[in-house]
Amino acid sequence: MTTRYAALLRGINVSGHKKVPMAELRTLLAELGHSDVRTYLQSGNAVFSSASSDEDALTAQLEQAIEKRFGFAVPCLIRNGPYLASVADACPFPAATLEGKQLHVTYFDRPVDAARFAVIDAVAFRPEEFRIGDRALYLYAPDGLGRSKLAEALHRPSLTMGLTATTRNWNTVAKLVEMTRD
Repeated sequence: MTTRYAALLRGINVSGHKKVPMAELRTLLAELGHSDVRTYLQSGNAVFSSASSDEDALTAQLEQAIEKRFGFAVPCLIRNGPYLASVADACPFPAATLEGKQLHVTYFDRPVDAARFAVIDAVAFRPEEFRIGDRALYLYAPDGLGRSKLAEALHRPSLTMGLTATTRNWNTVAKLVEMTRD
């Protein structure tokens, strides 16, 4: 029995830094014993099947393999298809009526609570909004992530210290759910 997973790599292929060609990532995942490997976009999204049910072990294995192959560390998160679908289903914003660039999910390596982000004056950033979910943060940014002052505030090192976090726009969230369906 195998499980479909998405590997979310953080901070690769941005402005020519930490280059990880998707073809090489697919090869690397296959060499690690995974099957049905596919990638999505150039920004570090891979989907694969594995007999393992241990997301933490899969993550550590991939991070070590990337560092060995490419010579630099890349934080990764690996999540199974049902988890990704549950995050999409739990979205507190009207995803179906928004453009993909207006809605984002930041995935975390572990649960976070609202107290971590209590220093954010949510009213000051309106109409932008955020909500906490299951190892995820939902961000509504009507003008997109690049112009979002709230995104900048939410990702301050003082708030994300000790967390591995990576953000995807809603189009990517939906595509990864589709690609990881069993």
